[in-house]
Amino acid sequence: MPSFYSNSAAPGNSSGLHTRKQRFSTNVVTSRLQIDMVPCLVDNYAYLLHDVNARVTAVVDPSAAGPVIRALNEKGLSLDFILNTHHHWDHTGGNVELKRKYNAKVVGPRADEGRIPEIDISLREGECWKLGEHVMHVLDTPGHTRGHVTFYFPDSGAVFTGDTLFSMGCGRLFEGTPEQMWNSLSKICHLPDETLVYCGHEYTLSNAKFAMSVEPQNEALSSRYEKVAELRRKGLPTVPTSLGEEKSFNPFLRPFSQELRKSVHLNSSASDVETFAAVRLAKDRYQFSVPALGPGVCRHGMNRGARFDTKMHEMMAEIRKDWRAVCLRRT
Repeated sequence: MPSFYSNSAAPGNSSGLHTRKQRFSTNVVTSRLQIDMVPCLVDNYAYLLHDVNARVTAVVDPSAAGPVIRALNEKGLSLDFILNTHHHWDHTGGNVELKRKYNAKVVGPRADEGRIPEIDISLREGECWKLGEHVMHVLDTPGHTRGHVTFYFPDSGAVFTGDTLFSMGCGRLFEGTPEQMWNSLSKICHLPDETLVYCGHEYTLSNAKFAMSVEPQNEALSSRYEKVAELRRKGLPTVPTSLGEEKSFNPFLRPFSQELRKSVHLNSSASDVETFAAVRLAKDRYQFSVPALGPGVCRHGMNRGARFDTKMHEMMAEIRKDWRAVCLRRT
């Protein structure tokens, strides 16, 4: 795996407020919880969580088993738990194989326990669960799906948001309403500003382009856009970011911005939910609009159909693999 910048808390400071940057690996170590990013499929991120003292390891949202197994082997680790934020296959696709290989327990949302493959432990908001010595708080965050949850580790200052909150973006509303998603985002925003946000996809550059289209005078956004573009040119990840940073440049967390409201044709009397809904609709239309580069060509210069076909081919290959694994278990 390539070497990326990561923030490590300074000695004696578990909050991560004062950090030093080191170029050494794809992990973040905060208060004994080691967090390693595992790229999967086209743009998914799974995360290995390892309690060094208790020697307990979990993975968050494994879309495929292969990359997770390779990462575990590289670190000489086994797997104890699989944590799923929601039921979508690109966040649960590795469940069956990983559970079979390591005898790991699957942890997921109670509201979606019927749709989480191989679930063993179902949790809902208000319940706490421990990974080794680390307490994990569960937040119900519906919107993207009706049963979506977010995992928060307060002593490590880390939140795993799945497809609810992305860097500079948020998830599409497949099963929920704008009000539900806004309430979910607001709930996450009540966490401390220094909390590091670990999301489920590398969507930041495309999110940044949309954000610039609706709030071009935002200096924090302009600065972040340049940094994101540079990171992606180098093939480096753009996550995690801090929650405080996201509040300064993520358009889905900024309904109070008058520039943003003007861009989506709303005035100051509109509610936060109405503003969020308008921004989400604008993003949906922006994603599927035909760019000026010509028919079928996306902003990154790749034929839209070719990119879609490539991703679908990879998705279907993973689905077939996991379905075979399910059939083998049933025979």
